[in-house]
Amino acid sequence: MSAHDYDKIRSEIRSLVDEVIRPNAEKIDRDGIFPRENLDALAKAGWNGVLIPKEYGGLGLDHVAFAIAAEEIGRACASTGLVYVMHTGAAQTINLFGNRDQKERWLKPAREGLVGTYSTSEKASGGHWWFNFSEAARDGAEHYRLNAEKSFTTSAGQADYYLFQTRSPGAKGPTDISFFIVDSKLEGISHGGWEALGVRGNHSGPISYRDVKVHARDRLGEEGQGKDIVYHGVSPVYLIGLGSVWHGVARAALEKASEHLTGTHHRDFDKKLSDYQVLRQQLGESKVLVESLRPWQTELARRLDDLQATGQPQGQILIPLTEFKVHAAEVANISARNALDVSGGYGYKRGPLERIFRDARAGIGMGPSNNIAREWIGKTLVGLPLELFEAGGE
Repeated sequence: MSAHDYDKIRSEIRSLVDEVIRPNAEKIDRDGIFPRENLDALAKAGWNGVLIPKEYGGLGLDHVAFAIAAEEIGRACASTGLVYVMHTGAAQTINLFGNRDQKERWLKPAREGLVGTYSTSEKASGGHWWFNFSEAARDGAEHYRLNAEKSFTTSAGQADYYLFQTRSPGAKGPTDISFFIVDSKLEGISHGGWEALGVRGNHSGPISYRDVKVHARDRLGEEGQGKDIVYHGVSPVYLIGLGSVWHGVARAALEKASEHLTGTHHRDFDKKLSDYQVLRQQLGESKVLVESLRPWQTELARRLDDLQATGQPQGQILIPLTEFKVHAAEVANISARNALDVSGGYGYKRGPLERIFRDARAGIGMGPSNNIAREWIGKTLVGLPLELFEAGGE
């Protein structure tokens, strides 16, 4: 795909964002509303199937296009961006590891607004979302019973299906994992509320699965294949998407701050805020950092495309993707902090800059949290194994 095509993609998704998503952002944040209207608009235009092949009703585009869409959505509404990334990741995981029947049933309806998400993390393992203590049980030859307390599930109580991660029946250890596509309407599923500092519309609340009966045809892949799915299905698209959303948040902060400085006039000294060197320098710091994100984002997305095209596991660039997520979250926080600094009391008031500041903070703790992620990166640098599933490992 040429640069011209990507410019067209950015223009198309930006038009939709400006028409539908941006006008809803303040209301979604203020009232903690799940962004259903935004998702329906994205689905109608095909963006909820950005990575889904055309034969299953999707756009059949690549990871570069997905990253552009996530960035532009995050630039207007981080809550919608996070929900969008989780949905796209769940759909892409089914695309990579599902069979034809699963793709027909779970991917094709995305164009009509069907929304999926991941349900992986458990309270007992904290930010180590890939480590489960729950374990599936067999129920006859054709069913499983699922019991788990999931701590943070984006779109909890709102998604149409959950990509549920747990230990396999009779698991020999924490790496013996299985995935299931769980219809959210099944009996035994209940969810808690979501009250948070930022990304208030993404509904990342707890979910309880009590004796949920799932047919074997909705097991994703084979029993025990879950570790491969975590590394090569869940993590890559999640990390490139997450970093892209917070890239958008960083740009939004810079843009809003620039608008405030050029649009605010001090009549006592007959100066705009943009006439003060110290404030311009803070914008300059943000600009330099923000511009570091797009080339890296594009390069990693292209590497994912190349790996998928050649049938190689995408998880082999897990560490570079993690580095990008860390950097994007940090840049968003610096850009949002500088935006509040240069806008004084006006930025501190409830409104776009204050919302962006709170949304930026969420990227730091998003799994893997930046602290955990830096430990991964450091271990890799000095030649130590990650030990993600070992007791006491990161």
